[in-house]
Amino acid sequence: MMTDRNHNDIPQRRENPDPHEALHPVPKILLAMIGALLVWAVSYIYTAQPDTEPALGDRRGLDVLAAVPAKAVDGGQLFAANCAACHQANGVGIPQVFPPLAGSEWVTGDERKLIQVLLHGVTGPIEVAGASYNGAMPAFGDKLDDEALAALLTYLRGAWGNAAGPVTADAVEAQRKASAGRSAPWNGGAELAALK
Repeated sequence: MMTDRNHNDIPQRRENPDPHEALHPVPKILLAMIGALLVWAVSYIYTAQPDTEPALGDRRGLDVLAAVPAKAVDGGQLFAANCAACHQANGVGIPQVFPPLAGSEWVTGDERKLIQVLLHGVTGPIEVAGASYNGAMPAFGDKLDDEALAALLTYLRGAWGNAAGPVTADAVEAQRKASAGRSAPWNGGAELAALK
């Protein structure tokens, strides 16, 4: 007689055995390193003398600090931070949107007009390098001091093949005083061109 074995008669392994805990100690080398670090940390806290005067950190006198020359303002960094987004790092601007500074008659021409552009900004139509633009140039007179504006203007007048002379902080100060009553941007190139 043939017996039909039922699939329930065959034992099947359906689950993994339950995990069991074993003795797995932390390696002694790791315990030794942790102990050494703790000893070092406690000894550092006691030897650091955190109750000392903060003024003792820099022991240079005023005579030494006064002898260190002040770092000159970098016009290239000012351009990169304030102007390159619109006029591009190579000074060519964006056609029909932002005018070029490279080869621009406004940059290489009368420095007084260029100073006024940076002091008060420009809105409205302006012609630059034979192309017309109608936008807004922000004012930097309230953001940058005379020395920083002079450094930026000098950079503009000497970069990208421009060969105009440098601008001094005294020239910027004179133009700032000359237009001290002005609170609005210049109204396009026509108003700037009429500036004497």
